[in-house]
Amino acid sequence: MIVAVHQPQYLPWLGYFDKMDRCDLFVFLDSVQFKKNEWQNRNRIKTASGWQYLTVPVRHRFPQSILDVQIDNRADWARKHLQALMVHYGKAPYFADHLPFLQGVYGRRWDSLCELCIVLIQYLTAAIGITVKVARSSEGQFSEEPTERLIKICRWAGADAYLAGAGGLHYMRLDRLRQEGIQVVQQAFESPMYPQLYGRFEPNLSVVDLLFNCGPASLEILRGSRKGTRPTGPSPGKEEA
Repeated sequence: MIVAVHQPQYLPWLGYFDKMDRCDLFVFLDSVQFKKNEWQNRNRIKTASGWQYLTVPVRHRFPQSILDVQIDNRADWARKHLQALMVHYGKAPYFADHLPFLQGVYGRRWDSLCELCIVLIQYLTAAIGITVKVARSSEGQFSEEPTERLIKICRWAGADAYLAGAGGLHYMRLDRLRQEGIQVVQQAFESPMYPQLYGRFEPNLSVVDLLFNCGPASLEILRGSRKGTRPTGPSPGKEEA
């Protein structure tokens, strides 16, 4: 059984969903410290003038966990995000299929960043066609030390293999994982090219860019660029966990 672990993110990029598609259990790492100015409360979409961030404003107090971070609803962020998606993807072939869901989500009041992110991720996972079991690290009691935490999560999940993003190699102690009989495989992912609006292709956007433009073909496109999994090596990459 393969387990993958990652912090909840807002409208994540394609590599996040590639990881979900490769594992048997995906654990939302919601009990670790929130990182400001990363991907937990923002992501990128494409516009006629280039990419832009969609950022959920938060009321964050260091060192809060992701689970405890509250959205700053003094800002009119939800209406602006829905409007941005409608303006920039309104002419995308499959945007209308998802508009009712988006209107429902952005029409609600959200206080918890974590809850918003997980609801969006679970919808997008199903819309792409990925079927994977999910859990949350806050459901258990795990070590604060990163490698020991991964070992405990694997034991808790009954997993004998851990799927690591390239960035995870920067902090994992591979010798400890081997001692515990946990095989570590590295996700090798390169963002695929696919039809987009607005001219020149822009890689590494939120997965909504793929979904709105390619609809039912999204999963095939995602898998088509896959480089496979391989035993971990020493070189760190960009993706966490």
